[in-house]
Amino acid sequence: MTELIRFINSFQELDTETEQIIKKYFVKETLKKNEFIIEEGQICKKVCFIQSGLVRRFYLKDGQDITEWIYHSNQWITSLSSFFEQKPSFEYLQACEETKIYSLSYSDEQKLLEYPLFSKFHIKQLRLYLAKLNEFHHIYKLMSAPEKYTYLLTYFPEIILKAKLKHIASLMDVTQETLSRIRASIN
Repeated sequence: MTELIRFINSFQELDTETEQIIKKYFVKETLKKNEFIIEEGQICKKVCFIQSGLVRRFYLKDGQDITEWIYHSNQWITSLSSFFEQKPSFEYLQACEETKIYSLSYSDEQKLLEYPLFSKFHIKQLRLYLAKLNEFHHIYKLMSAPEKYTYLLTYFPEIILKAKLKHIASLMDVTQETLSRIRASIN
């Protein structure tokens, strides 16, 4: 729980009461490799902070899974529209390896939002996440495949070091063969 509290405090300093209530509502879980947090058609019931491990967000198109992102330690993950609107998800969230998370249910999140310091953290975190997501999608779409690989290697080395090549290739929107050539030319 220390990692979670430290992360929250880096955005919004908490008082003792708010820390205690966070410890009460967040639940520590261990996901097995390939275990799903959410599958398409289900309503996402929790938001998770990854203590360690990898989680892949993907969707299916014509029977093929398309990796949207791979999350690692100290990142938050949920199916945003499904969680916030409590409607069926169009995506999957799956552990790529044994992954330790702290999860917060939708109903407990509503209770925590009554605490002003948690609410301030929540707003700051959401604003930053949405700004970074917008910026990332703009920049990433304009990059060539070698630039995408270099970007991931520089800013998200955990993805390059730990994720399966087929998932990295899907994330970059290239074939595994192209990814292998890119890796060989950079290394």
